[in-house]
Amino acid sequence: MLSEPQKRNLRRLGHRLRPVVILGQAGLSAGVRAELERAFADHELVKVRINAADRAARAALLAAILEATRAELVQRIGHVALLYRRNPERPRIDPDAGPRSHS
Repeated sequence: MLSEPQKRNLRRLGHRLRPVVILGQAGLSAGVRAELERAFADHELVKVRINAADRAARAALLAAILEATRAELVQRIGHVALLYRRNPERPRIDPDAGPRSHS
């Protein structure tokens, strides 16, 4: 479970990201799951766009994604969700690391 400071740091890192996976009317298909797994293995921090008609459908699809991928929700704004799942073999992102100083 991510703490609020960790989520804040991950939001900062995810701000510049573009959605890697876009879910349409087909929902959470096997192909989408495979693409999510590949994205988490490569990046750990993944931005997803959910093109569902209403808020309840987006929330249900997001819950299904979180359950299927074992990822954690960092932030959700409208149709876009920022998700994090640590890669145990090759961790790339330290959620506890604060902003770097550029001296």
